[in-house]
Parts: sequence; structure tokens; C-alpha cells
Amino acid sequence: MAENVESKENQAGRHQEVGHKSLLQSDALYQYILETSVYPREPEAMKELREITAKHPWNIMTTSADEGQFLNMLLKLINAKNTMEIGVYTGYSLLATALALPHDGKILAMDVNRENYELGLPVIQKAGVAHKIDFRESPALPVLDQMIKNGNYHGTFDFIFVDADKDNYLNYHKRLIDLVKIGGVIGYDNTLWNGSVVAPPDAPLRKYVRYYRDFVLELNKALAADPRIEICQLPVGDGITLCRRIS
Repeated sequence: MAENVESKENQAGRHQEVGHKSLLQSDALYQYILETSVYPREPEAMKELREITAKHPWNIMTTSADEGQFLNMLLKLINAKNTMEIGVYTGYSLLATALALPHDGKILAMDVNRENYELGLPVIQKAGVAHKIDFRESPALPVLDQMIKNGNYHGTFDFIFVDADKDNYLNYHKRLIDLVKIGGVIGYDNTLWNGSVVAPPDAPLRKYVRYYRDFVLELNKALAADPRIEICQLPVGDGITLCRRIS
């Protein structure tokens, strides 16, 4: 009995400290979801890119396979055609999006690191969806400000996915709410932030987890109070909050 209690405590600590891609308390249950529902239906290109990304030293930054599957289905359900992604890394979620969009669909993708994106680019090209992607090696805020200033992009995006610097999530939201259409969706990733949003003040958190936690808490509070959107926060991956613009 004592061994079981200790094992559960170690497991919970591992989720919190390592930044496990699932918030489920059981690794076995998460593995069941992957092996039963996700991996058997995962497109070959996504599997290839997932395996390439797993070898990268920053692989913790990637979108989880179950979240990739979720995004792919969500985009089909809302018939998305014009989308945006802030924070690309090697492009796993970008590929999930590109595969879901129609042939003439478009993704404006922004990241400060082209080198990471180019790791996944050959896979994206082989999958035949590279023509849908307009990649910009740039911080997102200047691009968003220019789009708003231009005036031609207001309410033109069906879906926007944000998986980037958490300290700018609120700055992104202030701009994206004007760019997404009424009825369109913005998805903010990592909104449960390794489960740290409910961790006690003295919890043993990694420095980056502790640093960004307050920004995530601030975002969650702001989204819940924003009358322009309906929200749904899901414990998929590291937590994703969907915001449907209603006004």
C-alpha cells in the first residue's frame, strides 16, 4: 500500500516537474488514448514529423499527438479556410492544420526561428500542403499591428492558434480579437501550464514554469471575463482554451 502511494506521488511529481504532455494522472490511461484512438489514425506525415521532433532537444515545445488530432478535427468541423498560427516550432500543429484545410486554404504562420520550421518543412512538402503556408520569420506582434493598421484583415480569419511566448498572450488577444471573424475561433495552448495553475506557492516548479505561470493565470482570468467571446477550456495536451468570437 505504501509503495502504491509513493508511486502515485512520484508520478504526480513527474507530471508537474517534467511538463508531461498530458494532465491525466495516469500515464497508462494517456497511453491508452494514444494507442487506441490517436496513433492508429495519425496521418503518416504527422507521425514522421512527430518522430523527427522527438529527437530535437526542445521537443517539450511540440504539440502533443492527441492535441494535433483534436485541432485537425476542429478545423474540419468549423470549415476553416483562412487561418493563422503564432508559434510554429517544427510545424506539427501547422501540419495538422494544413492537412485539414481545403486545397485553397491558407495559413499565416509566424515564428522567430526559421531553423526549427525547416526541420519539418521537407515532411510538409512531401505531404503536398506547403503551398497553403505563408511562413514569416518574425515576432508576431509587429506583423499583427501592421495587419490591423492596413485595415483589410479585420474579421477575416476563421481560426487562429497561439502556442508561443506566454508573456505576450494577452497582447496577442488584444489584436487577434479584431482579426478573427464573428463566429471564428482562437485557440490558446498551454492554458493549464503543466498543472501549475493550481500548484501551491511552495511547489517545486522548474524556473520557466514558475516564471510564466502568472501570465497564464492572468490570461485565463481575462478570457473568462471577456464579453466578446465564448470560451471552453479543455484538458487536452497541456490545456487548450477555445475562444469563439461572438461580438
